[in-house]
Amino acid sequence: MAEHRCRNRMPGGDLGNDILLYLSCTPERRDAGRENDKAKPLSGGAQFSFYISNGGDKQHSCDMLYYGRESPGGCDSVISDLWIWAYGVCKYIFSKEMYMKGDKRMDARSIYEFWLEDSYFDEDTKAELGGIAGDAGEIEERFYRELEFGTGGLRGIIGAGTNRMNIYTVRKATQGLANFIIKEKAQEKGVAIAYDSRNMSPEFAQEAALCLAANGIRAYIFPSLRPTPMLSFTVRNLGCTAGIVITASHNPPEYNGYKVYWEDGAQITAPKDKEIIGEVNAIADYAMVKTMDKEAAVAAGLYHVLGEEMDDRYMEALKKLVLHPEIIRETAGDLKIVYTPLHGTGNLPVRRLLRELGFTNVYVVKEQELPDGNFPTVAYPNPEDKNAFALTLKLAEEVDADVVLATDPDADRLGVYAKDTKTGRYVSFTGNMSGMLLLEYQLAQRKAMGTLPENGAVVTTIVSGKMARRIADAYQMELIETLTGFKYIGEQIKIFEQNQEHEYVFGYEESYGCLVGTHARDKDAVVAVMAICETAAYCKSRGMTLCDKMQELYETYGYYKEALCTVTLKGQDGAKQIAAMLEQLRRDVPRDIGGLKVTQFRDYREAVKVDMTSGRKTATGLPKSNVLYFELGDAAWCCIRPSGTEPKIKFYIGVRGADEEDADAKLRSLTEAVKCLG
Repeated sequence: MAEHRCRNRMPGGDLGNDILLYLSCTPERRDAGRENDKAKPLSGGAQFSFYISNGGDKQHSCDMLYYGRESPGGCDSVISDLWIWAYGVCKYIFSKEMYMKGDKRMDARSIYEFWLEDSYFDEDTKAELGGIAGDAGEIEERFYRELEFGTGGLRGIIGAGTNRMNIYTVRKATQGLANFIIKEKAQEKGVAIAYDSRNMSPEFAQEAALCLAANGIRAYIFPSLRPTPMLSFTVRNLGCTAGIVITASHNPPEYNGYKVYWEDGAQITAPKDKEIIGEVNAIADYAMVKTMDKEAAVAAGLYHVLGEEMDDRYMEALKKLVLHPEIIRETAGDLKIVYTPLHGTGNLPVRRLLRELGFTNVYVVKEQELPDGNFPTVAYPNPEDKNAFALTLKLAEEVDADVVLATDPDADRLGVYAKDTKTGRYVSFTGNMSGMLLLEYQLAQRKAMGTLPENGAVVTTIVSGKMARRIADAYQMELIETLTGFKYIGEQIKIFEQNQEHEYVFGYEESYGCLVGTHARDKDAVVAVMAICETAAYCKSRGMTLCDKMQELYETYGYYKEALCTVTLKGQDGAKQIAAMLEQLRRDVPRDIGGLKVTQFRDYREAVKVDMTSGRKTATGLPKSNVLYFELGDAAWCCIRPSGTEPKIKFYIGVRGADEEDADAKLRSLTEAVKCLG
């Protein structure tokens, strides 16, 4: 065994300590790779161990299998190459640790150079990075941190770098998930994988599948794009341990993402989310991540392509949720529906479902029908954005449509417009409005049919509209509020099944997502399309429109109105601004907002509710989250939270008025006041 002890100083700046490297090499591969006295790639590997120290309190040791180039001189002569590799790892590890500690001496360029120099990274990646060699700001943005694997997974801009979505960050995330699955001894049941129409989605899905296979975990992958809710359904239907969907949902075209689901079909929640995050963060070296060839994975029975039978099962599950098929048969021929998938995954399943239910007048926006990760016809493929409906409303005017629908790229969110026959205009429905339409329809019809459970529960989020409570009370249903994110609604379904205290009836969130049924444990825009169209058919059978029905709800339950304001603050400076804004509001809780007294303040990060009159503190009863909530007089409220998926801070506002004009005026006033908080 050859042993080498080396001392050297970090290049590119003094870090205050020398780096000490200790290497040992077994000579097993000493003579491998000789051919005409030239170096040759190893087909196997040589076993090395190294120990590194920065002379302070940070030390690392590692056993590694070296796959590189070995010169004819054998093990001794490869040490120089190995030293370069290990030294780069030293540089990478300690620079990264310094950044995590907030040390200003950390140099993102050193990590950038490691990616450029190390043989692990492919030539396309290096070419992309070479193109930004002179742009210090871009290098900093790409390498100032690791792309965070949060409680829902990854989401970021596509590109090379530690702070970007690429095959390496996807592999690392999957390896962390695989390590957790193996620790849970749950690898036998496999993992289902789906992906949407975004750029690089098929490639990222493939990398995830092959990483799982290399870890001995069977991967079930769809052959083409599928909606996110179908992944949730598939996890449950196949009895998988987990699921992965490659999507950035409604984000701009430059983004992609990676979401993780557990065996119940819901996105991961505590404590598993933190445990998986820990496994991902524990991977210090991208080269330690496992992968394998597709052909080898198939031969080993670890790579399975899902067929059309899963599509059929999903369709059948959704059709069982129709409450009045007879009304659809009677009125579907008179109901005109315009639909756009916004270049995403919804086109085939939505059209198939509507066709099989009997809706014959369905018009699809041709310009947005086909999948396209560049989203050429919209700046922002989000049905919450009115601009996304431009082509859809144009077609609606041409065909005199009753209902206008748009699903986001991964088909878990649904945007709705409906024609107001009194004015001839198309009216936009917020997520709260469409949620209330579906909630009231489901409760009223199931009560009339005798299928509404006595222990039924409606589940929504703290930032969703408050009309839901009035409707739930009217039908003697329990209303349960969760933190923002549909995964918490999905989690409640699991809890209901476990303790039998409640039976799930309906769940929704203000961000255009809802779930009818329990076939999935995530919001499902495909089933939402079905439910909205059934509601519209029911209204039409009674000489009403969806606009008429919404007005009826206002008159019955109160004029509740809501608004959402967002401020985009990109990069590390933006993140600091958002953090500072929230900390300031924590320190100095306002006594009134827009002339309305703050009656209760909730700090979900500290898990405390404060009565602003008495000062009494009680627990929120929800998991900790960086969210501030202000309960105001006159049934008003506002909530502030950073986005979990975008570089934004969000301000949610809600009011109740005596009539629509009063509600609109109150909403405008409070919105302006809330904007001033930031």
